[in-house]
Amino acid sequence: MLDPARLRTQAAEVAASLLRRGCRIDLDEFARLDGEVRQIREEAERLRAQRNRTARAIGEKLAAADKAGAEQLKREAATGGERLEILSESLRNAQDKLHEFMLGLPNLPDEEVPDGTGEDDNVQIATCGKPRQFDFPVLDHVVLGERLGLDFAAAAGMAHARFALLAGDLARLHRALARFMIELHVREHGYTEYWVPYLVNPGALTNSGQLPKFADQLFCTERDSLYLIPTAEVALVNVFADQLLDPKRLPLRMVAHTPSFRREAGAAGLDTKGMIRQHQFDKVELVQITEPAESPAALASITAHAERVLELLELPYRRVELCAGDLGEASARTFDLEVWLPSQQRYREISSCSNCRDYQARRLATRVRRSGRQANELVHTLNGSGLAVGRTLVALLENHQQEDASIAIPQALRPFLGDDAVIGRPHK
Repeated sequence: MLDPARLRTQAAEVAASLLRRGCRIDLDEFARLDGEVRQIREEAERLRAQRNRTARAIGEKLAAADKAGAEQLKREAATGGERLEILSESLRNAQDKLHEFMLGLPNLPDEEVPDGTGEDDNVQIATCGKPRQFDFPVLDHVVLGERLGLDFAAAAGMAHARFALLAGDLARLHRALARFMIELHVREHGYTEYWVPYLVNPGALTNSGQLPKFADQLFCTERDSLYLIPTAEVALVNVFADQLLDPKRLPLRMVAHTPSFRREAGAAGLDTKGMIRQHQFDKVELVQITEPAESPAALASITAHAERVLELLELPYRRVELCAGDLGEASARTFDLEVWLPSQQRYREISSCSNCRDYQARRLATRVRRSGRQANELVHTLNGSGLAVGRTLVALLENHQQEDASIAIPQALRPFLGDDAVIGRPHK
């Protein structure tokens, strides 16, 4: 959430920054809502001050044995108390309206973020690894997967479209990838592993920025008012909600492997075949909580940690910076990693690494302690996929396929797969 104080003092600058994202803010509506809150609060403060003066005057009247005068002041105080109750309710309503307005605003893009309106305006920063030149016809991951234990029909029979059932070597490979990623981030990159709830309440989703914007993308259990998480980021950033952190604890690095659940509303016709866009998919999520001054460097580090997975799995990829119009709701700056898919002859997103600055922290009320007379300060939060397991599986199948449709296993992954160098080789 943006800082209302910044909107009051830098309204034109904030409006121009949001316009880069394609968001037009109604400054008059903000001024009206904000003015109403301040007006009610000021009147309530005046009445409280008057009530305190009246209480002292009542004491003086009673001390002087002026009971009649004291009773008159008590009647006046009762009237003022009734007005205060009305004002308190009015203030709550006005604050709720202002809060709802602020929740509807996305984060401000960093100055370094390139201009643009959509993914066609994103900027390629680097390519890493060369796409493999095959000397045999390339199969896509669906054909390869079905030979290894991928079954969409069975999944659709027990759920519906955009779910997958994995069996045998393919299920083993999926599990091995998740274990490999977690161990890498814990042992090499210094993250602390978490196991988190897969169902969260609306407050947790609001804190992380998914609500109210993305309500139509979430699966909700209406009976219990709980939502299936769209990413482990939701749970991880809420670990430190309403906390004042010692600066010595920062940076915090957290990692979790969870399923993620998304409706993909409005995505009809997009990647309906295969495992690219599913309602349920596994993801290893990275979250960092840092000092404000350290978040730009932390964005570089979290991106590098995700890249390391791709490098060890010998998968060609590129790094892309998102333009202002393609940024996620909570992000101030984002780097996407896109892996090469031979069957499509194109790069596809496999990780999105974002610096949210204090946007989530303001909702979370997560602060870092300052000494002396310095005011406590909101932390900065960052997140990134390290990586999406299903898409990594897709990329591995396609990039490491062999002519007999078996799959060569990269050296770094073999210890997590019983040292198998190949899976899916036909029996002789």
